Amino acid sequence: MLKRHDYRLRKAQKRQSLKKSVPDRNEQFDNIVKLKSMYLKDGNPIISMDTKKKEHIGNFYQDGYLYTLEELKVYDHDFPSFAEGVVIPHSLYDLQLNIGYVQVGTIHDTSEFACDSFGHWWYDYGCKNYPNATSILVLCDGGGSNSSRHYLFKQDLQILADEIGIEIRIAHYPPYCSKFNPIEHRLFPHITRACRVGFSSLELVTNLISKTRTQKGLKFSLMSLTMIYQTGSKVSKTFKSTMHIVFDKTLPKWNYSAIPLGC
Repeated sequence: MLKRHDYRLRKAQKRQSLKKSVPDRNEQFDNIVKLKSMYLKDGNPIISMDTKKKEHIGNFYQDGYLYTLEELKVYDHDFPSFAEGVVIPHSLYDLQLNIGYVQVGTIHDTSEFACDSFGHWWYDYGCKNYPNATSILVLCDGGGSNSSRHYLFKQDLQILADEIGIEIRIAHYPPYCSKFNPIEHRLFPHITRACRVGFSSLELVTNLISKTRTQKGLKFSLMSLTMIYQTGSKVSKTFKSTMHIVFDKTLPKWNYSAIPLGC
């Protein structure tokens, strides 16, 4: 357990680091606005990407409402030992078409899983909705399976770009600014509301998410990814010397593009 002075020290260090990152943070928000305007003008897709919180599958309590003639008995704590599995909703939100795409995984939230989810979106919907696309702008956080600091995500992103043959441009939101990612307030709240009935089975969760709608026309498409994704993967020793990742001049730590091989 942290002592009180240790906790206060960490809080002070966090505040100090935030103050130092303010100029970069503001510049990155200005850069994202410019990128979005450019992609809208060119008719290229803008995708907001993130993984929603992992949930346990089981007979657990949810704070929603359900009309039933029978009394329902559930566990009041969602201990992992009581769960039958997990559900990991990796989500993409198309800013131009107002459509959410959710790929549900059941193993681990890895960079390979995130890129597979993106690939399924492109082959099933993206290439049809944007047949003349020359580049894809992806807005995402800087941590998790799409970390801005680790090269493992960049390696899987390069593989994906080579496969689909289109440039993928990444713009990460600065640390502690994930709430500004469009998917956080345009998609996730509606998924949360729809799934308050419970997570008693994977079939029920996918059924509830697929039926999510809003009065402003938000639609959902959903599929399950049953592939087993392993943790602990490492970047190839030759990747950094052979990669086609081009870093922007503006804040390269948060802005870069995966160029398909041969382009």
